[in-house]
Amino acid sequence: MFAKDLQRITVLGAGSWGTAFAKVLGDAGRDVTIWARRESVAEEITGGHTNSSYLPDVTLPSRITATSDPAAALAGAQAVVLAVPSQSLRANLSTWKGLLSPESVLVSLAKGVELGTLKRMSQVIAEIAEVADEQIVVVTGPNLAREIAQGQPSAAVVACSDHERAVAVQRASFNSYFRPYTNTDVVGCELGGACKNVIALSCGMAAGLGLGTNTMATLITRGLAEMARLGTKLGADPLTFAGLAGVGDLVATCSSPLSRNRTFGERLGRGETLEQAQLAGGGQVAEGVKSCTSIRELAMSLGVDMPITDAMHRVCHEGVDPRKAGAELLGREQKHEWS
Repeated sequence: MFAKDLQRITVLGAGSWGTAFAKVLGDAGRDVTIWARRESVAEEITGGHTNSSYLPDVTLPSRITATSDPAAALAGAQAVVLAVPSQSLRANLSTWKGLLSPESVLVSLAKGVELGTLKRMSQVIAEIAEVADEQIVVVTGPNLAREIAQGQPSAAVVACSDHERAVAVQRASFNSYFRPYTNTDVVGCELGGACKNVIALSCGMAAGLGLGTNTMATLITRGLAEMARLGTKLGADPLTFAGLAGVGDLVATCSSPLSRNRTFGERLGRGETLEQAQLAGGGQVAEGVKSCTSIRELAMSLGVDMPITDAMHRVCHEGVDPRKAGAELLGREQKHEWS
């Protein structure tokens, strides 16, 4: 039986969003241990209450500690937050599997669709950790890490097929600036989180090409239509895409300069190569660059039309010029808005 009052929580991953969510939990009165890959990062978090590599100038609550030893991090954890990139989740979780308590609630922060298997992150967790779907909780929504870490008002969605587990994570993360809402539509929430990264790439490219607000609004709205088509095909509730996990996350990621996907796309729109954009981004590839391929393949396997996603794949992985991709999108066959 899982603990309905989650007090001891482990966050596996000390990147921007993992650290920000750990701060959310700490500010909600929870005892949090962060696992950091680098010992120097763990020592800084524990000793200095900062993580300058990812969230400079942000002070972390004193009840947050960190370690580079996964066994020590996971000891006694009532909930385990998986805060690693989507494409590395499988490999990381495979090494942690034997350290997980069978009663722990597993919380996914990753937003993506796995390359090759085309699985959502909760499906990867269920497979590797060998747990039932109702043990896995997904946190998504407009989650720009820096703004949340600064204590700016924000909301999120906590999704789980087991409403009681969703409520437990909701209570554990609710504080004066972070307001989580529960949802049982895990499929819709995860697809919204994955697809918005791809649409943010397109908005960034448009900005890099010097295009304005009408173009951005068009991409966001038509991107939302793509997300909803794919989600509905997979059994998601269409209303989910009108909420925080859909349009909320989409607007934040597509419009903010803090969004890695939007910024990466803007560099591509200005004419930089994928390698140049990656170098400018500190060596990191935006999630949407990888997810555009897996989401495109998933859509094609289901017969779902996702033209913006297809265009982003061709720009990122087939060398198509962003201007040419944009012209092709505008030149597509005319149709009814909801067809």
